[in-house]
Amino acid sequence: MIEIKKNYIDTQAEHAIIIGIRRAGTERFEIDEHLNELKELARTAGAIVKAQVVQERIAPNAAYFIGKGKLEQVVELIEEHSANLVIFDDELTPAQMKNISKILEDVKVIDRTALILDIFADHAQSAEAKTQVELAQLNYLLPRLTRAWQHLSRQVGGIGTKGPGETQLETDRRLVRTRISKLHARLKVIEKQNKTRRQKRDGMFRLALVGYTNAGKSTLMNALSGADVLIENKLFATLDTTVRRAEISPSLSVLLSDTVGFIRKLPHQLVASFRSTLAESSEADLLLHIVDVSHPHFAEHIDVVNTLLTEMESNVEDRLLVFNKIDCLDSPNLIDHIRLRFEDAVFISAGRHIGLNNLKNVIVNKFETEFCTRDIKLNIQDNPGEHLFHAFATIMDKRYDEESVYLKIKYHRENEYRIEQILKQNAT
Repeated sequence: MIEIKKNYIDTQAEHAIIIGIRRAGTERFEIDEHLNELKELARTAGAIVKAQVVQERIAPNAAYFIGKGKLEQVVELIEEHSANLVIFDDELTPAQMKNISKILEDVKVIDRTALILDIFADHAQSAEAKTQVELAQLNYLLPRLTRAWQHLSRQVGGIGTKGPGETQLETDRRLVRTRISKLHARLKVIEKQNKTRRQKRDGMFRLALVGYTNAGKSTLMNALSGADVLIENKLFATLDTTVRRAEISPSLSVLLSDTVGFIRKLPHQLVASFRSTLAESSEADLLLHIVDVSHPHFAEHIDVVNTLLTEMESNVEDRLLVFNKIDCLDSPNLIDHIRLRFEDAVFISAGRHIGLNNLKNVIVNKFETEFCTRDIKLNIQDNPGEHLFHAFATIMDKRYDEESVYLKIKYHRENEYRIEQILKQNAT
């Protein structure tokens, strides 16, 4: 059986060279930002970046991604810094990986996709997350099995080798495809179980936190709900969706879910595998899109998240931009400029609890337009049972007399028809 392995980072940190290309029409600051993010990914995985290489090209070299001459410069940097790992900022084709590995010999070569998959494997805790990550790893590995036979025999752990890579020397494509089929079947079962749990919560107003990785979603989750969700200054510190009850106001309790963070060039294998996890955000009543406003390229982060939400077929139209970390801005006047572009946005500092009352008021106003409260009376002798309301409403108050039970319920406007059907059944 192929299993995800984790915590196989060498006791002595790996020294890495990172490589990217600047395509025509791309500004230099953009490639610098991309490589800075790649550095942070490498740091999260446990590597130390010793140098970076950028080549200006119209398009990647079909054989080596970068030119062969530039690759020879990489060899010199490897010798200069005693590097044992090379990370490319884009996904390499199997042929490119094979050609580069021949030139770099015993130096480990991975791409951005393998690095992100590695981090996910290291951070996967629940059975669902482990299944999702393993499925993504195997889909990535399948077209690269030839390279794995030739190359992974020289690898003894470290970044890029967590998971199925170490066991592929004695496996073949048939075994991998069989395992992929089993993982798909397992995820379908998990997705069905998750859907059942979500249906039981249909009577409550559901909020989902989405955003670029490290934007502060978990910090906001803790601030609103009093939960103890892991907070770490690393990318993808948490993978599993966390659902907590939060008291937004004396009259409004909500279900708050914190989903995995997004990132540019997120491997499509992960997007496909994590659909069941991200279903919490797809079925929410309101998406809180958390943005690190102190990041110099936060606008691009917004676009990345919106693009990925579209790719995941999220049908939640009601979204609220929440600009976080306002305490990290160089000048408070920047908020006024940003507000001109994003008029309906809310500005907060989740870590310092700044602006949270305003955010709660906005959520309450959203709720009042989406949900209804209603007082109903049921005959005790022949009523259909108050339990029938639980799937579609929250019972806020309940009292009895000799003949009747009086309920105060809260429900989404979409469930109006279901509530009416229950009351008609009671009337007859």
